[in-house]
Amino acid sequence: MNNTIKNVLLLLFTSLLVINISSASSDELEVKISSDIGFIDVKHKGKEIRIQRNQSPNNLVNPEYAKTSRKCPPFCIQPHNLGGGVETVGELELLNYLRKISSGDNSILIIDSRTEDWVRNGTIPGSINIPWTLLKPEAGADPFQIAEILEKKFGVMNIEGLWNFSNVKTLVLFCNGMWCGQSPSNIKTLLRFGYPAEKLKWYRGGMQNWEILGLTVVK
Repeated sequence: MNNTIKNVLLLLFTSLLVINISSASSDELEVKISSDIGFIDVKHKGKEIRIQRNQSPNNLVNPEYAKTSRKCPPFCIQPHNLGGGVETVGELELLNYLRKISSGDNSILIIDSRTEDWVRNGTIPGSINIPWTLLKPEAGADPFQIAEILEKKFGVMNIEGLWNFSNVKTLVLFCNGMWCGQSPSNIKTLLRFGYPAEKLKWYRGGMQNWEILGLTVVK
């Protein structure tokens, strides 16, 4: 048996071993994400993070998200649909996008739209932080910085001074939850710029739902 065949067989055996170990580990979890998903592994700032639900039956929601009442405005209940063709997604859809990114799909970004003071309390693994204040001119966002984000992060092309959105990334945006207006602000701003609605997804539940479900958070 030559070395090439040996290497192929070794790689196949290793892959099967990893799959079996992952399945076994998933089967051992009492609190799964869904009936067929125990956890998913993602990359966050270069480190591998495992997203799963807290396994303790005594675990309580983060006190930051235990409040029922915040002053409105600004913390007003958001509609289920933002309109304009933007899709509202839930946890399983978000996790599927995260899984795709971890598998090498660079056409998707998960965006935490909150300002840094909120993000310090924890965020969703695999997301990047682009605060709503960096995209909205009315909030003082610098036009050159807006252009840099659009072109270098989102894949917008600048053709003779005009933005071309034909090959942009799919953006999945979130903030604190259904009472938070930071990700809706980012989405509405991007729509106004001309970003295609079908490339914008909104995780309305945000950190509130993520924390309630006991899913992994990184700081």
